[in-house]
Amino acid sequence: MKRRLFIASLLALATPALANAKIVKTPYKPAKVVFDFYLDDPQKIGSALYWIRSLMNPLLDEPYSYSPEQLDIKVVIHGTEIVTVARKNAAKYKDAVDRMRYYADLGVSFKVCGYAAEDYGYNAKDFQDFIEIVPSAIPELVHWQMQGYALITPNIQDKKFLIEAIR
Repeated sequence: MKRRLFIASLLALATPALANAKIVKTPYKPAKVVFDFYLDDPQKIGSALYWIRSLMNPLLDEPYSYSPEQLDIKVVIHGTEIVTVARKNAAKYKDAVDRMRYYADLGVSFKVCGYAAEDYGYNAKDFQDFIEIVPSAIPELVHWQMQGYALITPNIQDKKFLIEAIR
């Protein structure tokens, strides 16, 4: 009997008290990031651009209040999403182009892989004016990582569930 009481008291002590999650304010520094956009469907560009927003918005807001000029963000485009920045597709991808132009105006650099551009039959005159063409995506990504930039590769998945259904 004493043994059972002893075990029960140990279990009671081991059970954590019910408490709320703790909100923390990580001391973020201004970001130096290179995004690797290599998407299997150009329609996913909108979701990929949300990754940029998810990086920038918290850093621009309180308590960090960094200015866009303090952030250093590059986007390397070398998948099917390359068609979204071709001038001839501007109407089809207007929302995405408008968002990229907005970010470019805030200082985000959008770079297209020269090899990918060649594969799609594009040259400099075919792209939006905020696009820079680099020789190749892979060395470009390596270059910026060697300069201390963090690499972020958006993982865009097909949404199967509504939040309300799985909450």
